[in-house]
Amino acid sequence: MVRRTFDEVVLFARTGLNPRTNFKLGNGDNKYITIKNIHNNEIIIDDNTDVIDDRAIELIHRRSQIKKGDILFCSIGRLGDMYIIEDEPKGWDINESVFAFTVDTSLVRQKYFYYVFKNRDTIEYLSKNSSGSTFKSIKMNQLKKMTFDLPSLDKQDCVVAILDSLSSIIAKREEELERLDELIKARFVELFGDPNINSKGWDECPLSEKLDVVGGYAFKSDQFDEEYGVPVLRIGNINAGYFRPVNLVFWKEDDALERYVMYPGDLVMSLTGTVGKDDYGNVCILGNEYEKYYLNQRNAKLEIKDGIDKFYLSELLKFEQIKKRLTGISRGVRQANISNKDILNLVVPIPPMEIQNQFAEFVQQVDKSKVAKNKLTNHALLR
Repeated sequence: MVRRTFDEVVLFARTGLNPRTNFKLGNGDNKYITIKNIHNNEIIIDDNTDVIDDRAIELIHRRSQIKKGDILFCSIGRLGDMYIIEDEPKGWDINESVFAFTVDTSLVRQKYFYYVFKNRDTIEYLSKNSSGSTFKSIKMNQLKKMTFDLPSLDKQDCVVAILDSLSSIIAKREEELERLDELIKARFVELFGDPNINSKGWDECPLSEKLDVVGGYAFKSDQFDEEYGVPVLRIGNINAGYFRPVNLVFWKEDDALERYVMYPGDLVMSLTGTVGKDDYGNVCILGNEYEKYYLNQRNAKLEIKDGIDKFYLSELLKFEQIKKRLTGISRGVRQANISNKDILNLVVPIPPMEIQNQFAEFVQQVDKSKVAKNKLTNHALLR
């Protein structure tokens, strides 16, 4: 094992180019790749991908000089997400938030370098050395301070083979979990019909009659602890629709914060995101990873009073047209916000509790299957 500096491992580091006065988006047939297009060593190109003309490609490429074998790195948002370019790039190039690295292949395999940035210690380094509140970003000069402990190339090949195998197992498990989520949605529609048009004619009422909304506390970020205390729920921990213990921070237990305490089984919603994106208005039923949590600002606890089940409400608020009744109220230009009043004023169908309870029992049975599949995945990771 030999310790190498960033500059030893990365022979050439550069970025793409942003439009500004250089070029305009929306013209041409070439694809303009940003961080939203890079995920888990894949480039995802869809109808939402911006397009640019040939002149723009030429301008960007003078700076990016991307080629086959280079590694693309997300410097903002999903820090450290990467893509290894498999073929010579044709008809696409990158923006400034995507870094491009040419590594010294006599020292490191591209795929090993990719997995280094999946390592917990690396993720923690990126988090600690990033800046920004809503979207974390890291500068190139911070990356250049990194060092890497590199084994021999043969050893790297062995590690990559093992991690590729585990990644394949995890991907299959995630596909199975997605199918279970689709099963829950199908059961919801079977029992309750289309909630957007209330196709089964259930009674309706504003959510203010069924729940209270408790906003989060404005914790001072410079006083967070990284190891000890009560975990603080931030947007990134709940926005996936389930609790994600990533980049967790903690706060010393304080009786004065009792109003902001949440427990396993409580329902929470993210209130702030980006206009036009699906990164807010997401609901999550907290799991039992911790005994309790503190609720941070820009999230809200949905405190049910009576007459509505949390599993019904959680699935209801995931329906696209129902969710749009909240996110469509957006008042910001770039940052979107949902207010407590928006939630309380939302009028929704209220089926009989007997049917809601049937659905809740079904969801809990499916959740048991999810837990079992996660245990299988964890077992594979430990082998």
